[in-house]
Amino acid sequence: MADYFTHFSCLLDVGTPDNAARALDLYNTLSEEGASEDPPSDGFLLSIQPEHGGTQLWMRDDVTGDPERLIQFVKICAKEFGLTGRWGFQYANTCSKARVNAFGGGAHAIDLATGETIAWTYTDGWLAEILDGGDPDA
Repeated sequence: MADYFTHFSCLLDVGTPDNAARALDLYNTLSEEGASEDPPSDGFLLSIQPEHGGTQLWMRDDVTGDPERLIQFVKICAKEFGLTGRWGFQYANTCSKARVNAFGGGAHAIDLATGETIAWTYTDGWLAEILDGGDPDA
């Protein structure tokens, strides 16, 4: 039997060390909500690492992660701390064993001020569409 994973590792600058500390509380609340879902969210790990500075949150998967939960958290932080500009991340979908169509990934970019998606891509359907004669620029 194969196991499937989603991997990512990214930073979010929340402006101040106080905001970073407050973000940990927001993260804990969101994690509690995710644990009560059926099925529970895979979530993600969050920490403030000295090598990234005291204002940046390091967000990453723990074995596997939930990109949607990550996006939700970033939008919460953006609203709570008045963040602006663009933010994005990439993720990889992998499998513990070689399987046809078991690997892929994507990327997502959002406008922090509005919470709106700027652009996103997901490779799962893209390759099949191109091989079926679809437009690679669409």
